[in-house]
Amino acid sequence: MALRFSTYRADDIDANLRRLQVRPLDVMLTGVTGAGKSSTINAFFQEPIAKVGSGVDPETMEASGYNLNKFFRIWDTPGLGDGVDIDQIHKKKMVDLLCKTYNSNGKTFGFIDMAIIVVEGANRDMGTTYALLNEVIVPNIESDRILVVINQADVAMKSRHWDKGSSEPDSKLKAFLEEQALSIQKRVKEATGVDILKPVCYSAEYDWNVKGVFDFIIDHMPKERRVLKM
Repeated sequence: MALRFSTYRADDIDANLRRLQVRPLDVMLTGVTGAGKSSTINAFFQEPIAKVGSGVDPETMEASGYNLNKFFRIWDTPGLGDGVDIDQIHKKKMVDLLCKTYNSNGKTFGFIDMAIIVVEGANRDMGTTYALLNEVIVPNIESDRILVVINQADVAMKSRHWDKGSSEPDSKLKAFLEEQALSIQKRVKEATGVDILKPVCYSAEYDWNVKGVFDFIIDHMPKERRVLKM
């Protein structure tokens, strides 16, 4: 039976948001085109709520918010890697979202609580991912609110060692994914200067370890609201 993320750990999210005096938790999902941002959202919702690209052109051109429940809202953003000019437009849209604010009790807070960067399992375009981190994410949100996840685990070894019958990796692929997560953690530090937690690997297409991604987000929810100086 599929896990219902709309109710999964809702009490944990609600308890933390009550303490923060904010609702819902606003999470921005970003990454290069083709990394599987929209398919990740669909895996959370267990229905095709976000349109997934099937050709060379990206489907997500604007930032779109989706309410999983009254506690959790996820923002799908345009991907990078489609050309210099269009990437600049998309970067501005993401920066605008990260810099969006709201006021409460005389203080200004950041609208986005966390930024999740989706990396593709084949690991083909880390240069664009580093540019995304360096130029968009790191300058505009605190490093402890940044998480990296690795999608498309099923193609990480050119689809070898993925058991389609059980929709999960075999032991050799699991070991490879563990090494890949540690490698990306190290490479992000070298490329951006930012320490990140070890990424979680998953396959949105096959619904493998999507629960692990959701737990990763909830377990590292911010402890306080983003107070911004204007």
